[in-house]
Amino acid sequence: MAWFKKTRKPIESPEKASRVPEGLWVKCPSCSKALYHKDLTASLQVCAQCGHHFRMSATDRLGMLFDDGRWTQLDVSLRSTDPLAFTDTKRYRDRLAAAVKATGLNDALVVGTGAIDHIPVVIAAMEYGFIGGSMGVVVGEKLTRAAEQALVSRTPFIIVSCSGGARMMEGALSLMQMAKVCAALARLDRAGLPYLSVLTDPTTGGVTASFAMLGDLNIAEPRALIGFAGPRVIEQTIRQQLPEGFQRSEFLLDKGFIDLIVDRRDLKTTLSRVLRLMTGRPPVEPAIDVPAQAEELTAEPEELTAQKPDVA
Repeated sequence: MAWFKKTRKPIESPEKASRVPEGLWVKCPSCSKALYHKDLTASLQVCAQCGHHFRMSATDRLGMLFDDGRWTQLDVSLRSTDPLAFTDTKRYRDRLAAAVKATGLNDALVVGTGAIDHIPVVIAAMEYGFIGGSMGVVVGEKLTRAAEQALVSRTPFIIVSCSGGARMMEGALSLMQMAKVCAALARLDRAGLPYLSVLTDPTTGGVTASFAMLGDLNIAEPRALIGFAGPRVIEQTIRQQLPEGFQRSEFLLDKGFIDLIVDRRDLKTTLSRVLRLMTGRPPVEPAIDVPAQAEELTAEPEELTAQKPDVA
């Protein structure tokens, strides 16, 4: 028996540092194609291979829709509180602090004023990264104020929904926002001002059950999940298998729940056409540059006419 025993350590090969910077490539969850991050950004977060629509932040969404990406944000200072001192696996106030730090926003909605193709509009976009884009008191208040701003300025109103529904941490206070926002939209309707609803992936819960489906025109992005309860909950309730594509944009369009499916890259053009139709504004005619050669050809007959001798 040996007096001592030498412990042999396994030979470990040193890990080689990757030469590819992190976050340079993105894998498409639909077609598994590796997408260059800059190309994906240039295509408005849409896969060039299969057309899969990645989620966009609220600020990127507004920058995409407004002319030249220029807009003015409204009600920036509104912040959620913890009225119920709610705690589940984590305190609600801690969730709010983490969401503010992660997104740089005070809540799950960004409202801006600007123009789409020279048409003044008010747009509200939901931020899914802020507690799942859930609707609490602040979201409801900002939507109501945005509708009132559109009413005062006599401009169309657009809401881009991307939400998991009402925020349960605020209980009945969050559910009250459904009626509150719908009442503000009813005032817009009585004033004859257009309200367009853009539904993106996902749009569920109390958001779908209220303002998201009340647009004069309901527009959805391709393959967006839209519904009240999730497919798994429905299957467990009715004990039946749901049809393929259930609660996706294409399924809802076939059933008449939405009016139009528009690719994100064509969304601004579509909104411009719809707004001009609803407001009676004439389309903007593009400026046509006359080539210098054409100007010379136009000038030749005048010179020939000037040189022609007078006939008595």
